Amino acid sequence: VSMFRAVARAVARHTSSMTSSSASAPAAATQATSVAASMALGRGLMSASVAFAARGATRARANAPGDAAIGARIALAAYGAAMRATAAATGTTGMGARGGARRGFASSTSADGMKAYKPTSPGQRGRITTTRVHLWKGKPMKALTVGLRKRGGRNNAGRITVWHKGGGHKRLYRVIDFKRDLEGTRGVIRRLEYDPNRTTHIALVDYEGGHKSRYVLAPHGAQAGDAVESGPESDIKVGNALPLKNIPLSTTIHNIELVPGRGGQICRSAGSSATLIKKGDDGYCVVRLPSGEQRLVLEACKATIGMLSNRGHQNRNIGKAGANRWRGIRPTTRGVAMNPIDHPHGGGEGRTSGGRPSCTPWGVHTKGHRTRNNKRTDQFRVSRRPRNRNKYSSG
Repeated sequence: VSMFRAVARAVARHTSSMTSSSASAPAAATQATSVAASMALGRGLMSASVAFAARGATRARANAPGDAAIGARIALAAYGAAMRATAAATGTTGMGARGGARRGFASSTSADGMKAYKPTSPGQRGRITTTRVHLWKGKPMKALTVGLRKRGGRNNAGRITVWHKGGGHKRLYRVIDFKRDLEGTRGVIRRLEYDPNRTTHIALVDYEGGHKSRYVLAPHGAQAGDAVESGPESDIKVGNALPLKNIPLSTTIHNIELVPGRGGQICRSAGSSATLIKKGDDGYCVVRLPSGEQRLVLEACKATIGMLSNRGHQNRNIGKAGANRWRGIRPTTRGVAMNPIDHPHGGGEGRTSGGRPSCTPWGVHTKGHRTRNNKRTDQFRVSRRPRNRNKYSSG
């Protein structure tokens, strides 16, 4: 009991000294001194309480269990006092209202950037997202944003042309530099940001020579302070954009143009990349796309070196239906739950399996049926994507 009272007196003296020093010393020096004092106090209290708890455990074996419980209470009180003093000195709130972890806080974060949540509710159970601790927590640059108006899947006539769209959180569109046409000018990544309009992260780049800042797609491994550049003379480095004719074979690339100067159109989603596998004498290069298809692309088209960020996006588990509603995705009604007038799988007595191969509401088969119908670009396909993806990935 005397040990517990000594701990309480030490915490009170530390709090009063922090209050008096904040009134006399400058803010920055006071904060640094308070943080150091808080950490020192926390270490001292924890070491003393742990020793007392160990002594109590020894006495507990000698039929004196009271000291063990007192030592445990002192350890918890000392830890809580140290954490509260540190939070008060730094101006942060690392604890909830009751001194514990907040609801839904991640229980673990893996090395590949995935974050698993504690099962504090049915919606949180099994939820896995990608971590954003390394991303900018403020607002985007206002000069590079444009307002978005929701369409709800409707065209200019007001008719629904895309099903299962509607609602969702309000968004600001970030204007992305897909062209990378600022050649010969060195840029430095100021910060990495989250973009609600795409799956990959974006980077805010500051350029030399008085040029305005721009948003670019953030490649995997990019950090604040990294230098990026665009142009034929740029180094073969992650984040640099060059024409395909200046990129070595077997290089991993993304944000690939199909028409020179139009801007990147291929490989722009999270974790995607293509591979440059051949250069021809006819002005075309062969690029292997993520699907395994090999395609001819003009050698004057630009591409960016590296793989795109947020690779763990495909491994997410949203946890609940409401998470999709946040993204503007509405529920999907199964065809077998409809009437015959609404879907080929509809109708029947009781529960049925549809009675025919899976198809769309318009009768188009959904499993294995080829829907590509663009004869104009068929000439640029060197080889189709493999039908067996597992066989392709193992090779």
